[in-house]
Parts: sequence; C-alpha cells; structure tokens
Amino acid sequence: MTITPPALSVFQTLESEVRSYCRGWPAVFDRAQGSYLHDEDGHTYLDFFAGAGSLNYGHNNPVLKRALIDYIERDGITHGLDMATAAKRNFLESFENIVLRPRDLPYKVMFPGPTGTNAVEAALKLARKVKGRESIVSFTNAFHGMSLGSLAVTGNAFKRAGAGIPLVHGTPMPFDNYFDGQVPDFLWFERLLEDQGSGLNKPAAVIVETVQGEGGINVARPEWLRALKELCERQDMLLIVDDIQMGCGRTGAFFSFEEAGITPDIVTLSKSISGYGLPMSLCLFRPELDIWEPGEHNGTFRGNNPAFVTAAAALNTYWADGQMEKQTLARGEQVERALLSIVDEFGGEGVSFRGRGLVWGMEFEDKARAGKVCARAFELGLLLETSGPESEVVKLLPALTVSADELDEGLRILARSVRETA
Repeated sequence: MTITPPALSVFQTLESEVRSYCRGWPAVFDRAQGSYLHDEDGHTYLDFFAGAGSLNYGHNNPVLKRALIDYIERDGITHGLDMATAAKRNFLESFENIVLRPRDLPYKVMFPGPTGTNAVEAALKLARKVKGRESIVSFTNAFHGMSLGSLAVTGNAFKRAGAGIPLVHGTPMPFDNYFDGQVPDFLWFERLLEDQGSGLNKPAAVIVETVQGEGGINVARPEWLRALKELCERQDMLLIVDDIQMGCGRTGAFFSFEEAGITPDIVTLSKSISGYGLPMSLCLFRPELDIWEPGEHNGTFRGNNPAFVTAAAALNTYWADGQMEKQTLARGEQVERALLSIVDEFGGEGVSFRGRGLVWGMEFEDKARAGKVCARAFELGLLLETSGPESEVVKLLPALTVSADELDEGLRILARSVRETA
C-alpha cells in the first residue's frame, strides 16, 4: 500500500526533538486490536513491535480489557502506592500459584516504580546494600534502562552519552561469543577477579540479559549462563537477570533463564507483566536478601492497581495450563524457517539471523540496510524496529498471541522488504 505521511505539525512544533519511533513510522495511530494498528487515514499495520515487548498478549486483549473495564466501572482503587488492596492481593496470589510455586522459585516480590529502569535501579541498590560493595559488572552491548544507575551498566555509547556526567561503579565484561569463540568463557573476568593488581573492585553483583534485545538479539547459550552463575557463587557475587523484555514468555518459558536451569539471586520484570501495556514492574529476590528498611526504595506510582488487575487476568488466562509456552515455541520455529529461507535466497551473503521463541533478529553486513528494510516494511504495512549498536539488526517482536496466518503475513512482507532493498 502507499502511505502518505500525515500532517504532523503539532508533533513537530510542540513535542521535543527527543521523540524517536514516530520518525520511522510517520502515521497518526488511532486504534489497535490484537496484532494490528490502524491510523487516522484508514491504513492497517501488522505489528511486529508489540510496544517494545510490553504487549505480549496483543493490543486491547479482550479478556484483559474486560477485567479492566469491570474493575474501573465498580470504582476499584486506581492509585494505591503500596497500600494493601484487593487487586494487589489477587495479583500476588496468582503470581505465586501460577509462576513462582510451580518453578520452585522462593522469591519475595517488590513493587518499585512502574518502569523497567526503576526495577533495575532497585536491584542494583539492593545488591550493593546486601554486599556492602559498589561495583557492578555488566556485559558488552547490554541495555538496562535510561536512568543513571541503569545507564552505568548499559553498553551503548549513544545512550550513555546522554547522561551528561560520568557513569561510575559499572564494569563491562565480554558477553557470550563476543570473541567469536576464540577466547574461553570468563577467562578475562575471572583473571581480573583473582589478580590483586587488576584494579577491579570486588563486585557486588553481575547483571545480565539472557537475550540482549536492544544490543542486537544476542542470545546467550545455556551453558554460558550456567557457568556465569557458578562464577558468581564462587566469587561471592549476586547474579541479577534483567528479564524486562525477555520475560513473561517472550522466549517460550515464563522466565528466559529457565532453559539454562539457573536460579538468579535477583530478577527484574516489567513491560509485559501487566499484560495490557499499563506501567508496572517487579523486582524479585531471594528472601534472605530482603533487608530493605520500610520506604527505603519507593515511588508515588509503585501501586498501579489497574495493572495488577490485567496482570492477574493475563496469568490466569495464558499461564495456568502451559499452552502459551508451547505455542510460542511453535511460532518461533515458524519464524526460524522463514528467516532461513530469506538467508538462503541471498546465498547466505551479507545477512544472518538469530533468536529464541518469538524474539528474532536479522543482521546485515551493510549496516544501513536494516533501517531501509524497516522503512520499506512500514510502507507495506508492517511495523519493525532496528536494534544493535549501529542499528544493523532488524528486530522481530510480534505478540505471543499472533496467529500462524498473521505471522506468515508479516514474514512475507519482511522477505519482500529484504528483497526490494538488496
């Protein structure tokens, strides 16, 4: 279809230059349902972006919408800080019975401010408080958020530069396969830890994404994650898994670290935990780490009760019977076959792919081409974004509820976009 860019005068004249997504998608969106968005001019777009991973169950999911409307119509609590409410109790009981207990995870649940970066800040603060140390180790190409503590453990130079001040007490180490298999895992990290002359302060914790989303869909091997957990135990460091984008079923299992068979000390969740795109985040940790003083980490909007309502509905609808994981893995195989076909069409030259579950990336040697593919896909009615340190990866992040036919439609558009930008 042909897209005529709308008159965006108020956005251009009044909204800050910091806006970003609207630049790549010049449309005024008005309605959305399931895996589709509709703009004011009547154009329809298939969504392989899913609110940057915050809409795992699609737009305006009818089950979650009904629960939310019913709650609002009966004047349920909207703003509750950390007061005890019926909505919070229902969520906590659902989360314990459906997620934590079946996985034998004895975590305490903390409600920080409702953003992912606030959950990360809480995790870093708690790790430092528990261990009495300041240093945190992160990994190359990591992304953990845009507030100062999160930026200190983020790798992207452009995002780090926005801080405007030195970002301290964070030390990067090589992510899995950073040296293309030429260097043994954790050789450099462990050498620095054991060498009293290395200059590395003893870390309180290590923070890691099992799949680096913004970093370019870099997938850590299960054996690498297990070795990292063992290293943390040997060296008296806490292991924090940032599951903000890859949790809530994105890779198949509810938590992305389940495949590796590890139990992190601290886990952060946000994005799709509310299920409806409502702001909400969690910081989970082993009970013995719960040494917070009352109010030591708080926030005015840490008790988003409408989000508790949709979160509980999502858990009870999609996670009580185990079918969501099976469907996601099946859809992931469908994506993998399609991406393999695209790569084969080009003889494997200049393009590669990687991913797990329903998060995939296509990397182009011609780094500018990824942006061109996304632009052409938008013209054809498909929303995609780029990722990676130089935006060289086309990122596929459809809703977990996407149908096989919808997925096939989007993958055909992707293939055409790649073909037409060659």
